[in-house]
Amino acid sequence: MNQAARNPRLAVVAGDGQRAVALNIGEVLSELHDEFPQVTASKIRFLEEKGLLTPQRTSAGYRKYLPDDVGRLRFILGLQRDQYLPLKVIKDYLDAVDRGERPDQLPGGHTLAPRSISEQMTQDLVARTRPVTKAELQGLCGASTELVDDLLAFGMIVPENDRFDEHAQRIAAASAALAAHGIEPRHLRAFRAAADREVGLVERVVAPHMSRGDVASRARAAETAREISDACMALHGALVNGAIAKLDH
Repeated sequence: MNQAARNPRLAVVAGDGQRAVALNIGEVLSELHDEFPQVTASKIRFLEEKGLLTPQRTSAGYRKYLPDDVGRLRFILGLQRDQYLPLKVIKDYLDAVDRGERPDQLPGGHTLAPRSISEQMTQDLVARTRPVTKAELQGLCGASTELVDDLLAFGMIVPENDRFDEHAQRIAAASAALAAHGIEPRHLRAFRAAADREVGLVERVVAPHMSRGDVASRARAAETAREISDACMALHGALVNGAIAKLDH
């Protein structure tokens, strides 16, 4: 009996004639652990259930993940983590690629020459934002010390271990742009209050999923939360833009 027959980890002949090693789900988790430590086997199966991933199976029913499958998984997880995109948006893009189409844009508005989903695409697309110090935050966002101090005082940004994550960076950048128009942090408390109310609404909707406690239910809760958040943002944008459009009349 050869090694491939003894082990779920199978050698598969790729299109270029080279032998690609297929991993089982445990080995995929090990491969992804450093970049996505929270990912579990249940999460991967959930993505498969949603049609985003279709690994091959052995005659005994074991899943086998080829390098392209692992690259595709990295791509999906990276978009979820860094771009906060709902699975439906990611799936629509992947379905288009699978059909041989060449979408002009990647999910999240990123422009990139279309090609097969691969680890290289993941590296090109997923640019993780590292937490920064207060001084770095000011430099990145063009914000004054006074502005950052006010944002802290009004609870608009909250450091973790004296570092500011990508959300705080976006808030500071937007606040600096508004400050240029004379809109001060004290005027932004309404945004904080509105955001808290929306989060409360989302939490009430996903509470039944979260109460079940299993990984698949939490994954569904997170996906539902993203979908509701997107709808809230679209509604907010439509209301504001609709009112502003009337200024031209």
